[in-house]
Amino acid sequence: MHFSSVLLSFVLSFIGGEIVDLVLQTGPVAKTVLFLLIAFSVLSWAVILSKWRLISRARAQSGGFVRAFRKAQRLQDIASVAEQFRPSPLVGVFEGAVEEFRRQMGTTGGIHNLVAVQRAMQIASSEEITRLERNVPWLAITGAVTPFIGLFGTVWGIIDAFHGLGTAGAATLRAVAPGISEALVTTAAGLAAAIPAVIAYNLIIGSIREMAARNDDFALEMLNLVERQAFELQQAPQVTEVRR
Repeated sequence: MHFSSVLLSFVLSFIGGEIVDLVLQTGPVAKTVLFLLIAFSVLSWAVILSKWRLISRARAQSGGFVRAFRKAQRLQDIASVAEQFRPSPLVGVFEGAVEEFRRQMGTTGGIHNLVAVQRAMQIASSEEITRLERNVPWLAITGAVTPFIGLFGTVWGIIDAFHGLGTAGAATLRAVAPGISEALVTTAAGLAAAIPAVIAYNLIIGSIREMAARNDDFALEMLNLVERQAFELQQAPQVTEVRR
């Protein structure tokens, strides 16, 4: 409890004096609730900032990777520069296709199963999207849970205020108003933690869905390139035989 009081005092040093006084006058249950809400808020903001940075880098690198891919004529050309676009999920999709391509070339000397290449890209795309979605559910949990945690603190504070009113025997608004105002602080804190988390969750999920759609589009382009290169490899022995 001492640690939570110190943390609350540190956070409240950035807030107005009247609110600080209200919070410092709350009971141990309200302080515990506020400590939980601050912890939820800090963790959710850490997720928001890290994911926003990751998605921004992935989006920028994906654009560069697609441009380099469309300029390339062979898989080897893009494979040599793919590493510099590593934050992009498209690199994972590309490497999944290249790995299956090389496996078939090493086994049979040609590409005989394009469906296997497509499945490899789907698996790689799923892994990349899962990587982007990691820790994002925490934002949904924060948005769903923190208003109720704050409401619990408010209800508890109101119960305590009315209990004190009954004990004092002074049934006036002036007697109960301070206790209720202190109790409502936890609801405000719950909403302050929930609203940014809900907004960020929807924006991040929208960005991830956009990247998933881009992965699907890139997989089709990649499949076309693999098919063209497989056709060229099949034609090469025939051309050599004709020249002989």
